[in-house]
Amino acid sequence: MNFIQFNPARCDLCGKCIERCPFGALSMGERSIQVADSCRMCGVCVRSCPQRAITFEQKADAIDKSDWRDFLIYVEQERGDIHPVAYELIGEARKLAAKVNYKVNCVIVGGPGTAENAAKLLPYGVDEVFVYEDAGFEGFRADCYADAVADCIAHIKPSSVLIGATALGRSLAPRLSTRFHTGLTADCTSLDIQPNTDMVQIRPAFGGNIMAQILITHSRPQFATVRYRVMDRAVRVSQPTGKVTLCQVSKDMTRSGITVLASTLIEKVKTIEEAERIVAVGRGVRNEEGLELCRQLAEALGAQLAFSRPMVEQGIGDQLHQIGLSGHTVRPKLIITCGVSGAIQFTSCMSGAETIVAINTDPNAQIFGVASYCIVDDLYQVVPQLTQLLRNRKED
Repeated sequence: MNFIQFNPARCDLCGKCIERCPFGALSMGERSIQVADSCRMCGVCVRSCPQRAITFEQKADAIDKSDWRDFLIYVEQERGDIHPVAYELIGEARKLAAKVNYKVNCVIVGGPGTAENAAKLLPYGVDEVFVYEDAGFEGFRADCYADAVADCIAHIKPSSVLIGATALGRSLAPRLSTRFHTGLTADCTSLDIQPNTDMVQIRPAFGGNIMAQILITHSRPQFATVRYRVMDRAVRVSQPTGKVTLCQVSKDMTRSGITVLASTLIEKVKTIEEAERIVAVGRGVRNEEGLELCRQLAEALGAQLAFSRPMVEQGIGDQLHQIGLSGHTVRPKLIITCGVSGAIQFTSCMSGAETIVAINTDPNAQIFGVASYCIVDDLYQVVPQLTQLLRNRKED
């Protein structure tokens, strides 16, 4: 595998890239720099070239897809623990891997304690966890983390790489796909795989009006970021057989162009994605009075208040609490929808709830197609009664 390209018009054979290569993969030829198989695509040579003569390039149909196998999951750490989206990615990858006889591997990058977190993944059926642990990885810096994950990808050559569509994942994924000159599908809500190992990446397009199926057919690896709370969490296996592999971390890998001047720990606020109970407000809530009724119901239920897209567009709700393809995906134990019509853009992002109670005056409302309990009535009459029943139960 050699994606490194040298521009002879710019390269003056100064040798700085050879000196900086942490893997000894570069050597001086008669007229150009030679690249050995030990190259790990870390990017140090690209950044160290004063003439900007080095680039990465992968041409369509220039690779043998059979050389690229298995799934690789990037495991994000948050506040010293594994982000829950990693377990969802593992669960989905195991389903897809079974169709094409692939393994499911993980890569995790971070400071001290990372190897301990890596061991937590083995009971969920992963085959191997590659660990890049170093004090230099304390705190996320996109360039350093990209170097580490790219090193893993270049070493094991996975067919598909799955990354959580978190703030960190959305920063890391495009850097990796650009480095390997391959495709990336962002914010996937569903995945499948064909017998030829092309992954079918499904995501909303055109404002959520269609669900696009995207395939990366001429390059590898295939990159996809996946929304949190849209996949089923991986289940534990009875007899784990995976292993943890500690990977070499070079000084260049932890050297960053980013200088952290100060950092402040932001208090974590529970989002609607993590809520176990939700009261969702739709266009049937016509005024402030109706909104207040729904807010009181949410308080009595110990639930979070959420909104459909039309309500956010009207300025009644905010996007942090919006359910839908242009908002967030939720899987609570209970969701009560008040005046929500049930457009596909909304229902596709909440239909995974354990129990769905829908209140709407229209007996033909689409929301009733996914609801566990359907209440065909005026929410201005129903919601106050539900709220009072809940309050009475608390008093008892």
